[in-house]
Formats: sequence, C-alpha cells, structure tokens
Amino acid sequence: FSTRTYCKMWADAQRDLDTLLQREREEFLVPETNLTKVSRMLATSYIQYMDVFRRLEAAYDHLHHQQKREAIRLVLDGVMGRILEIKKEMVKLDSSECLDLDDILMELKRLPEDIEIPIPKYFIKENLEVLQQREKTLDEILLNAGLQEQEPTEAMELAEAVRLIQVAERARQGRSRAVFMRNIYLEEKRTTKQEEPDGQSKDHAATCIQKVWRGYTQRKKTEKMREEEMIFLGITLPPQLEVTSSLQNHAGKVEALQGDVQERQDEVSFKDKLRETEGPHIKATLQDQLSQCFTECRHITGRFPDYPTEKAGGSKAIFSKKTPEQVAEELAAKQMMEKTDQKGQKEKGEKEKPKENKPQKGGKKEEDEGWKMGPSNFLSILEEGSSQYKVFWQNRDDGLDFFQDHDPELIKEGKREEVEEEIRVQVDKVMEEKLRNLKVHVDGDKVGAQKKGGKTEKVRAANREDSGRGARVSGVMSLAHRTIDSLYKELAEGGLLIKAKAVNLSDYMGHSCLRNRLRGTGAQPLPSPPDVRQLVALYGILPLGSQTVHENAPLVKSMLLAGPAGVGKKMLVHAICTETGANLFNLTPSNIAGKYPGKEGLLMLLHMVLKVGKHLQPSVVWIGDTEKMFSKVPPKGEEEMDFKRLGKMLPQFLKALKAKDRVLLVGTTARPFEANIGPFCKVYQKIILISRPDYPSRFGKYFKELWKHFILQNGGAFSSLENLSCLAQVSDGFTQGHILEVVQNVLSELRLLQMPRKPLRTVEFVTSLARHIPVYKEEEETFEAWYAKTPLGRAWNAALAEKEGENGKAKKGKGK
Repeated sequence: FSTRTYCKMWADAQRDLDTLLQREREEFLVPETNLTKVSRMLATSYIQYMDVFRRLEAAYDHLHHQQKREAIRLVLDGVMGRILEIKKEMVKLDSSECLDLDDILMELKRLPEDIEIPIPKYFIKENLEVLQQREKTLDEILLNAGLQEQEPTEAMELAEAVRLIQVAERARQGRSRAVFMRNIYLEEKRTTKQEEPDGQSKDHAATCIQKVWRGYTQRKKTEKMREEEMIFLGITLPPQLEVTSSLQNHAGKVEALQGDVQERQDEVSFKDKLRETEGPHIKATLQDQLSQCFTECRHITGRFPDYPTEKAGGSKAIFSKKTPEQVAEELAAKQMMEKTDQKGQKEKGEKEKPKENKPQKGGKKEEDEGWKMGPSNFLSILEEGSSQYKVFWQNRDDGLDFFQDHDPELIKEGKREEVEEEIRVQVDKVMEEKLRNLKVHVDGDKVGAQKKGGKTEKVRAANREDSGRGARVSGVMSLAHRTIDSLYKELAEGGLLIKAKAVNLSDYMGHSCLRNRLRGTGAQPLPSPPDVRQLVALYGILPLGSQTVHENAPLVKSMLLAGPAGVGKKMLVHAICTETGANLFNLTPSNIAGKYPGKEGLLMLLHMVLKVGKHLQPSVVWIGDTEKMFSKVPPKGEEEMDFKRLGKMLPQFLKALKAKDRVLLVGTTARPFEANIGPFCKVYQKIILISRPDYPSRFGKYFKELWKHFILQNGGAFSSLENLSCLAQVSDGFTQGHILEVVQNVLSELRLLQMPRKPLRTVEFVTSLARHIPVYKEEEETFEAWYAKTPLGRAWNAALAEKEGENGKAKKGKGK
C-alpha cells in the first residue's frame, strides 16, 4: 500500500468519526425511555467505533509523516477510550459481559471478525529498545541465579558450514602466503642495498602501476571463479533466482526503515531555533506588558499590586484578558478572604449543606425521564482531533510531498507555546524582583516584611509536608533508600518477577456460532472464545498499552479469569504481557510460600511489587489459585495463614493504585466456588468465566480450529476432514489444554518419522484422550451457579425477574 492509500484511509475514518460524533450529540444527550432502542444505539456506535479504530490503527502504523502520526495518535487514543465508555454503558444496561450483536452486524453488513479488537502495534514499537534492554537484564539475572538455562544455539545448515570453512581456509592460505612473500621481499632488499640510478625511477613507477592493476584484475577473476564454483556445488543460487529473495529481503526492511524515518524527523529541533530568533522579542514584550500593568494598577489603586504566586500561575494570572481594575479587585478580594474567620467559614459550610441535596432530586427526575449517556472524558479529545484534521490536513495536497517531510510551520506553532512558557518563568523572576524594589522605593514598604512572611510560610508548608510524610510512613522504612534496580533484582532472584511467554492474544483460538443460544431460555450466556479475547483486550491490553486511555477511561484495577483447568487462563495472562510489554509478577500462593513470612514480610513484598511495578509500568500482578486466599475453610498452618493475610491486604494494594499507574491485578482460579464470594468479588472488579471449547471451536472449515491447528503446529498432517470431525465429536467435554497435551504425546519424534509410510489415524488420539478426565456437566453447572452469585450475575437475575414480573402484569391486564 502507498502513502496515498493510508492517507485516504485516515480521511475516511475521520469522516465516519464526524458522523458518529454528530449522531451522539443528537441521540445520546436526549433522554430515552425505550431501553431496547438504547441498546441498539449503543451497539451500533460500538461496532462503528471499532471500524474507525481499525482504520486509524493501520494508518498510524504505516504512515511516515511524524506530524500526521501525532494527529492520528490523538484521535486513536480518544476512540479507544470511547469504546471502553460505550462498553461500560452496554454492560450496565444488559447486566452481562456477553453482548448480542449479531442482529446489528447483519444490519450493518459486517462480519463477526469486524468486532475483534485490533491490538495497536505502537504499544511495543515505541518502547522496543527499553523492552529489549529490560528483557536482557532479566535474562542475565535469571541465568546468574540458576533459574534459567542457557538457550542452546541453533544448528547451522550444511551449506552455511561449508561456506564458513572455505572462507576460513582461504584466509589461512592467504595469510601464510603473505608471510612467505614478505620474507622473500625482505631477503632481496637486504641483499640489494645499492640505490637505483635516477634514470630507472620511471620504469620503477610503471612496474608498480602494473602490479596494482594486475592484482586488481586477478582478484576479480578469482571472485568470479569462486561464484561459479559455489553455484556449481549448489551452495548459492544463480543471479536470476536470487532476484526473488532480494525483493523479499527488501520488503522485510521496510518496517525498520519506517522507524528510522520517524526517528530522523524527531531529531529536528525547532525549539532552539525559535528560542534564538523569537526569544528576545517575546521576553521584551512580556516585560513591557507587565511594567505597564503595574503602572496602571498603581494609578488606579494608589499602590503597586502583589505579584501572583507560582500556584496562582505567575504572570499568567495577569495576562488572562483582564483590565487593571479587575486585577486590582481580585487581589483585594483575595486579601479579604484571607482575613475571614474560621467561624464564618463553618457558617457558610452549614448553609451550603442543604443545597447539596438538590442535585440528587434532580438526578431522580432525570432517571424517571429516561436513559441518557453519562459524561465522557474522550469526546473533547475526539472533537479536538477532528478540528485539527480539518484545519491542517483535510485540504492538504500530499501528492507533492513525496518524501513525507515535516512541516516547519506546524512544528513552530506547537513549540512556540513551550518556548513562551520557558521564557515566562524567567521573566517572572526578574519582574518579581523589580516589583519588590518599586514597592520599597515608591510605596515605602519595608524590605524584610515580605521576606519574613514568605519565610514563615515556607517553614510552615515544610512542617506540614514532614508531618504528612510521618503519618504515611509505615514499617517498610528499609525500602525508602533501596534503588529500583536492587528491588528488581531481588524480586527476579526470588522467582517473583518472571519472564512472560511470547504468546499473542490471537493465539487463543476458538469460534462459536452458538454464543447467544441461551438468551431465549433466560440463562446468562457464557463468554465464547471471541468474547474472551474481546474482554481481555478491552479491560487488560488497551488500558495498559496507552497512558491516555488508562487515565481517562473507566478504571479497571483488577480482573479475574475463572474456569476449569486447561481452558487457557495462564496463556491469557502471558498474552497481556506480550501485547503490552508489561512486567509479570507471580504472587501465586505456591510461589510465595516461605519467602516473605509473617505480616511484615507480606507487607514488604507488596510494597516492593508496587514500587517496581509503578516505576517500570506497565505491569501485571498475577495470582494463580487465588481462591486459596479467600478460602471458606479456616487456615491450618502458617503458610495458609499468610495466604489469608495476603488476601486481606489486596484491597489496600488496589487502593494505592491511581489512574496514572498502569498496573493490573489478574487472578486465575479453577475452583472459585471454594472462596468466600463477598471479599472475593470486592477485590476483582471484572470477572470473566471461561468455559470449555464447543464443537465449532474444536472443528470448523472456515476458521482455525483446535485439533487441526495443534496437529499442524507439532509437525503432523491430516488428509481427511472426516477424521478431524470425528475427533471433534469424541473430544466433547475436554479443554484446550487436554487437546494440546494429547497431540504432543501422540506426535513424538519417532511417530513423525513414520508419518510418510504410516498416516495418522483417529484411534491414536482417542486412546491418549481417554486417559484424561473431561469437564463433566455437573462441574459446568457448579461454575454457572457460582457466577450467578457474582454482582453481574445477581444484576442479570434481578433484571430477568423484573422483566418476568412486567410480563405477568401485562398478561393479567389482558385477561381482565
């Protein structure tokens, strides 16, 4: 695809986004009593935002122009955040994480694949060097601690080995011949020490030129003979066959070239040029304006005004488009406010208390009127990006911009504000000193009055900070002087900071054509594999990958993956870390047993994880078998007591995480019904119940199915689809982990060697499959009964009961 294609893709996405924003202004802000209509509106917007998201991500990934990328990035983060806001509203409305979008997809003529969440590549690309260095450091720590074995070197191909041996042998022969010829030359030079006559200098020069030329021509002939010999031996390809491979290599370098172009454009520093050219003029203008303002204020009030403090904004408070009279009135009002008594403030607070109840009544009236979309943190970002696109990029002719160079004027507009802010800080210091001198010499103020007052204020502020710090300091004082590197090393050596496996979210395969089969029966539908991928991407990957999304989107601090053993819970945890480049902390009870015993040890452990996770974000804190921390059975030994203590500390751990901290707590459990449901659901905000794969996931002609994928992945091959269909029928009740283990056991090295003369048979897999215990119907019903007790399950049952009550009343009314 060319640059023009991706620019057109960006333009189409912006046009569709403007249409979406206009429709939201017309529909979402108007109260609506028909909740079915609301669900359809939200679902339609969700699918259309997903389409815009996909196109913006492709344009951002492939365009070279740095300024265009910045404009797209602003809108891209806004679209991701808006998708999360709409998802939250849809879940609240439907009381379920599994949304019925099939009808809307058919109306919009879209495929189910169109609602798959695309993972932006810039999550890894823009931090690739940091992540590679961090991975290298972790490998060194684990190797030195003996927790990781040295990876074996890959076996070299025969052709490459022969080529290396030939090169080394020719180099050895060349060096030995050079030494031999050098000895002969030195021997001849010692024997003939007589100087040559002047008449022989031209002949000597001609001889030297002939030597150089003959050496050059002989080397060329030798290289040609060597190439012909390598082609004859079959080690290298002829030139006409190497064209394809060279083109492939060139195509493979395009992505790296894009990054180089983007980095090269970042090196252009316009801030320094603006500071040199426009800096003196900006500084002089600010000083003149401030001096004029001081003079006018004194002419009106009779005294020079106080200079605004840094908290008030400095000279920004003066240049807020206000007249000197307004500035003087504001300063006088501030002085009056400072002199007010605390009693007056209490009386005002008591008078304002009854007024606070009024908005609640209004809110109830609004709820009675109907549904209305709540406030958004991303609509302003989207509108700003849309207006920026219309002003700078919509009517721009990109045909003349072949090299995709930066636009100097656009960069100057962005950097000019930064330069003005830097110069303003310098001017504030100079003008504050000047105003102080004017007050002393003109108004007759004392020199030490302000300094003394200012000093006492600073001392009081420092005392307040010290007292606040002292209140917050706990028993983990020893961590205050520890560096991040030392804590990182200690956690890695203790096996608490582990290396995530390189798996992508797309590797979690599965498809379900029957995901909404339970909606008609009233039972809450369970997430299918596409739903699981979507929920993990929405609640885990997108917020961890983007700082803007994490700070402004509905905050999700914790997530629970529950389901039978082997359904891929641990794989999803590793996929979150792989897609975002996050650190992985393993606080599984079996992993922390005996390492940090006691209450103080566990508190120190959580503080270490919190400090390292925040500093090296994004980070994922994984707790496997998390039900043990909330077990109904009273603890027997010291280790079980520590697990229960850690479970009680998790709410404090989550409370310490703010919107700016990209740290996610992920729990996995195969027996959630053994935990106390109250504290369990209080810790985990989002609960995703993963069920065993159904028939379409185990076998299907039009998408990746488990049996075929695992067999091909391990070197096997199946010629008949009937055999695969039979395996899919027989493996009903078995999980993805069971199927993978069976395939790996059957396809041993010996069996792979026998495959050409002895094809695979269904019986081989069935025999191995019979050794595993499937997920029985009773276990599935236990999971479903437990999920019905979760907050979302209770909300679903309450909504269902309310709906049934309304239907019963309607039937009674018709009967009368």
